[in-house]
Amino acid sequence: MIEGIKTYGSDELTKKLQECEDPVFLLTIGTTETSLIDGISGAGPSADLTEFTPASDAEFMILGEVRCCEAPAETVVGDAAAPTPARLTKAALQVANIPFVIVDAGSKYKPDVEYVNLGKEYGRDIRTGKGVLNPLEIFENAKDLGAELSRRHEMLIIGESIAAGTTTALGVLRALGYDANEKVSGSMPHNPHDMKTKCVDEGLKNADLDPEKDDIDAMQAIGAVGDPTLAAMAGIVLGSDIPIILAGGTQMAAVCAIIKSVQPNFDFSRINLSTTVFVAGDETADLFGILKQIDDNITVNVVDPKFEDSEHEGLRNYLKGFVKEGAGAGGAMYTALVLGSSVERLRKRIEKVCG
Repeated sequence: MIEGIKTYGSDELTKKLQECEDPVFLLTIGTTETSLIDGISGAGPSADLTEFTPASDAEFMILGEVRCCEAPAETVVGDAAAPTPARLTKAALQVANIPFVIVDAGSKYKPDVEYVNLGKEYGRDIRTGKGVLNPLEIFENAKDLGAELSRRHEMLIIGESIAAGTTTALGVLRALGYDANEKVSGSMPHNPHDMKTKCVDEGLKNADLDPEKDDIDAMQAIGAVGDPTLAAMAGIVLGSDIPIILAGGTQMAAVCAIIKSVQPNFDFSRINLSTTVFVAGDETADLFGILKQIDDNITVNVVDPKFEDSEHEGLRNYLKGFVKEGAGAGGAMYTALVLGSSVERLRKRIEKVCG
């Protein structure tokens, strides 16, 4: 057993990561204009600033500062705030000492750093039924990227940064026929399930799609009620032939559903989910319930950074549900711990990065 990690399933990929000489972390960024709906996402100081969150996360991870807007992303509820998970990710990758790449699946505001571009369009409001205008372009370019990375590296860890991503994840899961209402996580103490469900219902109606009657494929689902990062992450996995850690929670469950739709016989032993204890223990969601509907062999690694022992007030707010996951934080912390860090050393570095 590794301190700070609880594994539900096989430890095969954990052992492979311990022996891996050149893993690489990917942060997949994108926009969905669904995030502009007031109250649907906490991934930013206000709804109108959520569109800057992906770019600001990427800039902070690489530059240590934000250039695209005036303030780094944070979750604000009342007078309390919690730092963006990108700070956790940056600290964990420093501890793990592995390289990382920014992948732009389709963001409205671009980071002032180098990135790999996968598509020309950012995501729209899923209520229109046209959430992603170019899902196949993103997916095919991502497959090419996955193949190229497989030639260069032995293992990938893939995270995402997109505001309102759990709503688009719900959309794709529902479109593909899964029972996901009131099962996806959220970025605030109050999980606005009714609002998310209403958005998805409206989007499916406007796309003229009925999951109970129609045989909806993955690209249709993403195009109607998904977001660019989902197409990208699924494409990277399906274009690769190496072990992959999907660094996230219910959004990565949606990626698994897309993979299953495109390739029904996919061997899920090649991938693990790695997320935080804040997602796994979220009483307003059911990550494991979603995954069991997709495949019985999806391993989940749960990381507990013991923020209750932290003196940083913003980090302690994670314990109250202010933030649960994002920017691949769970997978990045998992990687740091698997590669030899103690929980205390990791938490101290996170506190330092958070300031």
